[in-house]
Amino acid sequence: MSGALSLEDAARVVALRSQAIAGQLAGRGGMASVALSESEAAGWLKRWAGRVEVAAVNGPSSVVIAGDAEALDEALEALAADGIRVRRVAVDYASHTRHVEDIRETLAETLAGVTAKAPMVPFYSTVTGEWVEAEGVLDGGYWYRNLRGQVGFGPAVGELIRQGHGVFVEVSAHPVLVQPITEILDGTDTTADDAVVAGSLRREDGGLRRLLTSMAELFVRGVPVDWSGVLPEGAASGRVDLPTYAFDHQHYWLETAGSVTDAASLGQAAADHPLLGAMVELPHSDRLVFTSRLSLKAQPWLADHRVGGVVLVPGTGLVELAVRAGDETGCGVLEELVIEAPLVVP
Repeated sequence: MSGALSLEDAARVVALRSQAIAGQLAGRGGMASVALSESEAAGWLKRWAGRVEVAAVNGPSSVVIAGDAEALDEALEALAADGIRVRRVAVDYASHTRHVEDIRETLAETLAGVTAKAPMVPFYSTVTGEWVEAEGVLDGGYWYRNLRGQVGFGPAVGELIRQGHGVFVEVSAHPVLVQPITEILDGTDTTADDAVVAGSLRREDGGLRRLLTSMAELFVRGVPVDWSGVLPEGAASGRVDLPTYAFDHQHYWLETAGSVTDAASLGQAAADHPLLGAMVELPHSDRLVFTSRLSLKAQPWLADHRVGGVVLVPGTGLVELAVRAGDETGCGVLEELVIEAPLVVP
């Protein structure tokens, strides 16, 4: 834990506690998340006093209740019937309740040799309700109290906010505590722009890509990230040039050679007309498509036709184009030409 335990001692705590739970507590109880405040949940559980209790306080409207299996079933059924959201935790024991007292002696014996050093990274404990900075705090007895006592996660987050902390990253298989943390922040003077709340992995999305995405979400919100720990050597310090923007006046696409186009090189035929550039026959039909490029650079005389300060292709010019196209198709008469919108010359 932040360097307070050696790898061997940390593994002992996890393995021996799990063995004690599996051997003496499993099958007797259960746990569930309930969308209530601590006081509301305590009021609801009076009917099952001594059998079900509030095991953890995660936020203003999020607690975990735990206790005897049968009593917990009854409590959850009553809560759900009243429209309160409940979600079972996938365990068959009741952590942070009186059940844990049954393995107190076992843990005292098996964890007696755990040696706790001063953490390299101080952390705020939900067990002690204060910063852990000294050596000896995280001994074997601490890990029993950690399993027996009520988890004060919400109060711990609230205190950290009061002390000026504003970045909270949930390191877990799924960000179940992001919502309670956000609720706690909403109840303070801290604005959304001042605080960052994020997860690390997600259910069914727990690979390296998800981790890097979560790190990137932190990075773009101003949180310093040490990329050297996850990216290949040298990649973290590399820089990639982005495409230029239009207002930089630097194109990364090809420039045209000029206003004159060699129609034959494009599979087209020259139209032999000053306004029409080329024409092409459509495959499997007798239709023709005529193309043209109109600009003040190629046809400066178009500038003589301005309406309200805007250069427009004159209607007579459009008539000329239509007549020339008709000549190529054997239609020598233009009966009607409807111009729905003027053609603006940029």
